[in-house]
Amino acid sequence: MDPSEDDSVITQEVLEDLKESISAQDLPSAADNIKHFLDQQDRVELNIAVTGESGSGKSTFINAFRGLEDDVEDAAETGEVETTKEPKAYKHPKYENVKFWDLPGIGTLKFKAQEYLKLVQFERYDFFIIIASDRFRECHANLAKEIKRMKKNFYFIRSKIDSSIDAAKRRKNFDEKNTLDNIREDCVNGLREIGVEDPDVFLISGWHLNKYDFNSLHERMETELPQHKRHVLMLTVLNITMEIIERKKKSLEKNISRVALLSAGAAAVPVPGLSVAVDVGLLVNETQKYKTAFGLDDESLQKISERSGKSIEFLTSVMKSVVCEGITAGSIILLLKQSSLYAAEEAVEEVLNFIPIIGSAVAAGLSFVAVSYMLKKILNEIAEDAKNVLLASQNNPM
Repeated sequence: MDPSEDDSVITQEVLEDLKESISAQDLPSAADNIKHFLDQQDRVELNIAVTGESGSGKSTFINAFRGLEDDVEDAAETGEVETTKEPKAYKHPKYENVKFWDLPGIGTLKFKAQEYLKLVQFERYDFFIIIASDRFRECHANLAKEIKRMKKNFYFIRSKIDSSIDAAKRRKNFDEKNTLDNIREDCVNGLREIGVEDPDVFLISGWHLNKYDFNSLHERMETELPQHKRHVLMLTVLNITMEIIERKKKSLEKNISRVALLSAGAAAVPVPGLSVAVDVGLLVNETQKYKTAFGLDDESLQKISERSGKSIEFLTSVMKSVVCEGITAGSIILLLKQSSLYAAEEAVEEVLNFIPIIGSAVAAGLSFVAVSYMLKKILNEIAEDAKNVLLASQNNPM
């Protein structure tokens, strides 16, 4: 682990962010504040509404986002005939504070957007996904305009793109990019004709979520959410593209300085042979969060194996991080000992000067720096494992 690497440096920006989040004047109180922040962050509720006409692929999209096949337990019920009579919530299998709501189908002759939104309890949702499997119609446009009038975000999804591509392949001179561009342009022009200003349409396949526009859709949703809800959306998304894995790493990285300070706080216990005191249990828990978020826990690897047809042994063979074989107090202490070697005097001094409440004990400053280095190293390595597993699941074993 080289402390000269950008990913391992405690930057001025990190220290500024940490200082801003601390209003207390002493270390134990600051640690309490940060613990409250982290606890609340993990419990933030996110409610995503998914609507569209019958048979448009609402339920398949919900299942795909949650990493579930259509025919497993807890999957949203699918079918060409409308199966949803009232809003039904489906919790994310790992993060139960995130709910996907399958709303009743739109498009009947009696459909009125204002009455519909009142019926489904509009105020409950953070944003809306409006799905069409062919062209968007007036019912979609009217709903979007009413959602916009009530100052919430919505996203148009043209679903079943894989079927459209398969159909287009039967034609001479097939070109996938041109086909996708034509579908998107047709959808956008159609929405403009029925009164939607400057519409964006995302092309999605529920069966191949890693293809087409899902990465762009997720990035847009994340950007437009309030700051305190972005983190939980980032945690829930499947690790199906390199871009998503990188964004998820950056999201998790933002908490490292807070966790490091909390670890050096009131619950810290001296580590034998080192001039540091840390909350080892907290660090074990944080590291396990990384594995779960990147889909490297046993349950997630089993699902990847089933979907890809690659064996668990093959997938785990590409995982090289120091914690891939398990996370224990002993393994964390060993990593901490290695990290403390890079807790340079200058870095500790900078931390003590910038955040005076740590200055009550140099050991706390040393602990903060050592834990920061360690968690960044672990996070970087686990993110690389996630990328390697993604590539391995998409390719044939050598």
